Amino acid sequence: MKAFLPWLVLISFSALAQSDKVIYGEDNRVDVYASTNSAFAEYARATAAKIPNLLMRAYGNNTIFRTASLQERGICAKERFSHQPTSAMCTGFLVSEKILVTAGHCILDHKDCQGSKWAFDYKVDNAEQTRIQLPSKNLYACKKILARAYDRALGADYAVIELAKKVSDRRPLTIRRSGQIEVGAPLVVIGHPSSLPTKIADGASVRRIEDHYFVADLDAFGGNSGSPVINARTGEVEGILVRGEEDYAMNEVLGCKEPKLCPQDGCRGEDVNLITNVPVL
Repeated sequence: MKAFLPWLVLISFSALAQSDKVIYGEDNRVDVYASTNSAFAEYARATAAKIPNLLMRAYGNNTIFRTASLQERGICAKERFSHQPTSAMCTGFLVSEKILVTAGHCILDHKDCQGSKWAFDYKVDNAEQTRIQLPSKNLYACKKILARAYDRALGADYAVIELAKKVSDRRPLTIRRSGQIEVGAPLVVIGHPSSLPTKIADGASVRRIEDHYFVADLDAFGGNSGSPVINARTGEVEGILVRGEEDYAMNEVLGCKEPKLCPQDGCRGEDVNLITNVPVL
């Protein structure tokens, strides 16, 4: 597997974390296998990791990934998940058999659409796992971009993608169609913080609501961009995780980076594009 390491120069860790995130209060991130909430684990099946084609290699009927661990990306070895692989550039989620939603900054144009695949079940199955191998049938190409916006001034940041084939082995997520979430509503975010395998993070809530987005205290990082933010009470997707607080700070003593920690009600919060503001859904 060491032969994969030269590929790391092609994608820097800073590029993987363009939209910064952070830990609020306790770190609520857990791997899918460790989740005690069966509904959350089911939601995770409808999420996918955006992985560049150049990081993939066919191995029989499976695909393996050219990747590095979080520690090899410069994060302190003492941090959670530091031994896990980091292939996911962004997160997306199914809203129908062929339609996937993500953040607008996660997919720029048709060339970007064609240059990656969306991998379902990019997750670990135990605490020691350091590599991931997926059935190639779990990888889905992007056929075309149906709608996209990336306007930080307005807070609009979304993309709607048609996949090249139907995803028939898992249930799409249910999205809010009308109305608006309330301040204080409980939230869970599912995706790929710091490009890691799928993580579920609950224990968050809505702080305030703006025209195109709302702000919440979600434990999320770069790589979570495009993640579904789900109402933990109703099970509906309320929005798309798009940006937030700076996520890592340098530990000058250890010479590595560690997550920025904020009080549960502190720092700027994480911005979530309202799903009701996304067209064609």
